[in-house]
Amino acid sequence: MDRVKLSSDVNISRIVYGMWRLGDDKNTSPKHVQQKIEACLEQGITTIDQADIYGDYKAEAILGDCLRESPHLRDEVEIVTKCGIIAPIGKYQSRRVKYYDTSSAHINYSVESSLENMGIEHIDLLLIHRPDPFMDHMETGQCLDGLIKSGKVKSVGVSNFKTHDFNLLSSAMKNPLVTNQIEISVTASEAFTNGDIAFLQQENICPMAWSPLGGGSIFHQINAPLMRRVQEIAEENSVDEAAVAVAWLLTHPANIVPVMGTNSLARIKTISTACNVDIDRETWFELYSLAKGQDVA
Repeated sequence: MDRVKLSSDVNISRIVYGMWRLGDDKNTSPKHVQQKIEACLEQGITTIDQADIYGDYKAEAILGDCLRESPHLRDEVEIVTKCGIIAPIGKYQSRRVKYYDTSSAHINYSVESSLENMGIEHIDLLLIHRPDPFMDHMETGQCLDGLIKSGKVKSVGVSNFKTHDFNLLSSAMKNPLVTNQIEISVTASEAFTNGDIAFLQQENICPMAWSPLGGGSIFHQINAPLMRRVQEIAEENSVDEAAVAVAWLLTHPANIVPVMGTNSLARIKTISTACNVDIDRETWFELYSLAKGQDVA
């Protein structure tokens, strides 16, 4: 599988395995998690996407239990995690309201907690999970720079940031923000026209795409023409419909990195088949137009 260089210190696989549903699996044993990781590694998928909030703030620890039992896996994967969301669940259940915290105190606490939960010495890529309207960008930027200098974090980026949020935080940092993880799929394609992807292309920054299957919307009868065409392409290439949707992202010149989240071991084993699907320009626009319900102007 191809790889993407985000910074001098961080290279990630072209497709990332997302663990946001890890805690929802009926089987969260270290052995089962290891099977998922090994299924990814067999395909060249070496990058794991986490967040402190996933699984009601428990998913990192589930991964950590696996890495403690099979420590050799740590040298074979890159770990992405996120911080900044405080929700009244799990360890924060006493909080009155969901809010964002990008203060240096909270970021440092979150990093230390993530390192301990996962039983690791450094995070390969730390993302600020959501833009914080109460952010002191100078404080946040200085904190992120300090984490890189300390070696606890190799590189930093953001998630769900708009261009102005990205530029504000970047202006307060010595180190570059190396990615923005945003929602991108054939059924959620606004990022291609609202400036989000154009900005990242201009800055030579690879976007990461969460929910690359549009929450499964490509499989719904609500847009039967799109579903039928995706099925046709899947049959032509001897892959499933998910592979077609992911290939649609992979073929874009912005070098988009899809983050695939599933607990099905069988589905995990087929994630890389998307790399075998050729989506040419006309087909790309065909799916784009079917998803929009109209041709481009």
